[in-house]
Amino acid sequence: MIKIRKADKKDIKTIHTLRSRSILDQCSPHYSNKQLALWTYGGISDSFILDVLENFYVSELNKSVIGCGKITLHTGMIDAIFVDPDYFRLGAAKKMILFLEDIAKKNSLKKIKLESTLNAASFYRHCGYSGEKVSTYESPRGISLECIPMEKYL
Repeated sequence: MIKIRKADKKDIKTIHTLRSRSILDQCSPHYSNKQLALWTYGGISDSFILDVLENFYVSELNKSVIGCGKITLHTGMIDAIFVDPDYFRLGAAKKMILFLEDIAKKNSLKKIKLESTLNAASFYRHCGYSGEKVSTYESPRGISLECIPMEKYL
């Protein structure tokens, strides 16, 4: 059974690794090799560590971390929902989005937002998010990625 808990210090490397694996596995049909390389390049920054400790949750199966997700309550933004490719199709992403939505509701948020990768937009639509227009996400790492801004009223 998949369980979700708050991420802690021991999860940082695992989250970083599964994020890269998921991006390379799932996003390659929609983004260039150069974009994928820039997106997954580099080590673990201090800002990433702080973000994980403040905003991330992890999915566990048999005490192994198989996925992650984050919610930033002051912006109402959900982000970084990644599942290890070895554990796709088990419902971990769906369980994580529902978990993060519940946190948003408990914190009196009326609307949540996200910027979907092109490959994940149909998943988010299935979860009740709306948004069709393709936009460009400019990452702090200097990568430009096409994305679909989406929202859901709670």
